[in-house]
Amino acid sequence: MEKNKVTYLDPKYDLTFKRVFAEHKNLCISLINSMLMFEGKNRVVDIEYQTNELVPELPILKDSIVDVRCKDKSGREFIVEMQMNWTESFKARVLLNATKAYVMQLDKAKSIELLKPVYSINLVNEIFEKSKEMEDEYYHPYKIVHSNHSKKQIKGLEFVFIELPKFKPTNRAERKLHELWLRFLTEINEDTKEVPKELLENEEIREAIEYMKEAAFSKDEKLTYDQNKIDVLTARGMLSSAKQEGKAEGLAEGKEKVIKIAKNLKNSGMPLEQISEMTDLTTEEIENL
Repeated sequence: MEKNKVTYLDPKYDLTFKRVFAEHKNLCISLINSMLMFEGKNRVVDIEYQTNELVPELPILKDSIVDVRCKDKSGREFIVEMQMNWTESFKARVLLNATKAYVMQLDKAKSIELLKPVYSINLVNEIFEKSKEMEDEYYHPYKIVHSNHSKKQIKGLEFVFIELPKFKPTNRAERKLHELWLRFLTEINEDTKEVPKELLENEEIREAIEYMKEAAFSKDEKLTYDQNKIDVLTARGMLSSAKQEGKAEGLAEGKEKVIKIAKNLKNSGMPLEQISEMTDLTTEEIENL
């Protein structure tokens, strides 16, 4: 019986997340429609992956490579990010990537009125909204609206942030696929002994689970996956410790701790962009350490 045991990898890490959503259009379309809750005419029916990176001209802002970027037949653009460690600077990068994608349309559009909306979907594996009034809210949609009249909207940019640790299934029929995808991201991992039947009953989720079987990855890919996990867990532990020490010692000392961590991670060979995401330092600051 042990010989037939199936082991799975966690879909939230870079390699596995891209394996599912950056290589299989049908699954990416399903995720987009379910996370944005698109229905009827708004639904995405086909996409093209965008391979050109959103790299700004300013070196200080060059850490802007995204996980998945695509557009549908109508020209709408979608940016999908999986963030393992939350930092406040991540919000700034999300805004940067979305506005960059919006402005880059001017290269092909004949007039500014023809620019299509950009939607940014951000899946976060940490809790970042900790206020009492939002302790049970995992889904955070943002639009550009009038301060006094929320129905008045400037269209063009929309953002969704999802706190995965807060997600709890409610089995609401009208949000079934939305919840199934979030269950896939939060319930499938190395500890999965048996895949819940509700996930296997859906064709798209079942397909995604197949791609998460450890046997589907080469030896080199598995090594990359393991190293990514180590990097994420190491940085999270070091940052958590630095934050606690920073609270006790003051902001200046806390900043020094973060710089020390960034320097150690740089010396270990971790990519500068990844260090930047974990420490809130820019890649230029890290290069100069």
